[in-house]
Amino acid sequence: MSLWSRLRLIFSAKASKALDRAEDPRETLDYSYQKQLDLLAKVRRGVADVATSRKRVELQINQLRQQASKLQDQAKKAIDMGREDLAREALTRKSGLTTQISDLETQHAQLQGEEEKLTLAQQRLQAKVEAFRTRKETIKATYTAAEAQTKISEAVTGISDEFGDVGAAVQRAEDKTAQMQARAGAVDELIASGALDDVTSLNRGDDIARELEAMSSQSDVEAELARLKGGGAPEAIDAPEQPEAIESGPILEEAPEKSQAPRSTDNG
Repeated sequence: MSLWSRLRLIFSAKASKALDRAEDPRETLDYSYQKQLDLLAKVRRGVADVATSRKRVELQINQLRQQASKLQDQAKKAIDMGREDLAREALTRKSGLTTQISDLETQHAQLQGEEEKLTLAQQRLQAKVEAFRTRKETIKATYTAAEAQTKISEAVTGISDEFGDVGAAVQRAEDKTAQMQARAGAVDELIASGALDDVTSLNRGDDIARELEAMSSQSDVEAELARLKGGGAPEAIDAPEQPEAIESGPILEEAPEKSQAPRSTDNG
């Protein structure tokens, strides 16, 4: 096979495949039906033209017959008047008209036969067109139903292009959501383990919170130091006086006695 033949074969195959994808059977059926309607209209115009010609020939025949009858009357009158020459002329003209009438009658018979044939062809073609129209509408309805069923099936199974794109988008969204959840969990674990600082809690903190944390740490240190020195459980170390202690009288009286031992320990 030559290169040109192969290229032509490939082009024909691809063109046929492209046309098959682009072709809509419903449009093809409608186009074929329209072509048949055009052909039927041409046949009807042909029948009308033949009928018109036949009618025109009939009118000519009637006119010639009237002329022939008039010449016959003239010839008779000429005989009555003794004018044989005029009678002969009238009869001669009548003979010519008779020949024309005979030819027109032959033409009329041919036109009438042609009209009958075209009328019969028109009736047959019209019957075929009506049958094709019924079949066309049936095929179109069946194709439309099958197309709708196919789209529904593809939508349910998710194999169509549109729903395939939607499924891919949903899958990407789920993957990103799972990734963000995993990242959030990892960050929480790192914050809980102390590997990362909670920036939000630091931003929310103030001087009072830092002072309370420092006081708690100092209290733990003092308690541990007292335990090491005394060999026993340390006494409770009072925290710095709070604003509520100023309003309570008994607390102010007992506070110096309880806080002497820890303070001497701190100084030593």
